[in-house]
Amino acid sequence: MAVGVSTVNTANAWLNCIRASGSTRTVVAGTWVQLHTADPGASGTTAVSVGDATRKTVAQSAASGGSMAISGTAGPWTNGGTSETITHISVWDASSAGNFLYSTSLTASQAWASSNTFTLNTLTVAITPLAA
Repeated sequence: MAVGVSTVNTANAWLNCIRASGSTRTVVAGTWVQLHTADPGASGTTAVSVGDATRKTVAQSAASGGSMAISGTAGPWTNGGTSETITHISVWDASSAGNFLYSTSLTASQAWASSNTFTLNTLTVAITPLAA
C-alpha cells in the first residue's frame, strides 16, 4: 500500500457527493494527526509510533486552487521512552477511533529518542489534476 487517501472513508465519499443521486458527505468536526514509523497501510493503523501514539489536532485553512494546508502546527508530541524513527503520518476525523482519512510520508524521516519532541509544521493536501 502506498500512502494516500482512504478508499472507503475519503475517495468514495467524495466521489459519491458528485453523483446525481449520490449520498452526502458529512463534514468532519476536525482533523487529527498520528505519527508512524512506516507506511500506515490501507486502514491507517500500521506502525503507529510507540513513543507517543496520541493523535494531535490540526487546523486546516480553506481550500484554494485544489489544495489546502494546515494553519499553525500540529503537536508537539513527546517521546515517552523509546528510540524510533518517524517516517509517516496518518490523518483522522477523531482523536480516537473515528475514520482514517489519508496518510503521507514525511519529507525527511526524523530520528526520535526518549523525551524528544516532534512538531508538524507543514502539511498540504491537493487534488490533481485540475481543469485549466
